[in-house]
Amino acid sequence: MEVHFDELLKQITDFIKTEVKTETVVGQPFELGEFKCVPVIKVGFGFGSGGGEGFQKKDLKGEGMGAGAGVGIEPIGFLVTKGDEISFLETGKSHGLAALFEKVPDLIENLAKVRMTKEAEPA
Repeated sequence: MEVHFDELLKQITDFIKTEVKTETVVGQPFELGEFKCVPVIKVGFGFGSGGGEGFQKKDLKGEGMGAGAGVGIEPIGFLVTKGDEISFLETGKSHGLAALFEKVPDLIENLAKVRMTKEAEPA
């Protein structure tokens, strides 16, 4: 049996390129008031393969092969921009996206403070 490892590796790499994206895992960037939020993920993957063949007698031949791949994807936070300011909101290792939702009230509160300050300033 002929094995084309280069072709197999290319197919796996193409799959990772098309499927392992922030948009397919977490979602599209979004806006929350004056804040622009871009999801960030961490991706790790591994690939392994092996094969062999052997002969016992003149007419007996054996072959074996195997391959495996694994992908780990984890949302790690959001890049948040407002004007020229950029900050990173970590989702937290133990809570995943739940930590982001815990920070949303703070974002809204800060947004409200900024608006109140602008409204209180003399024109």
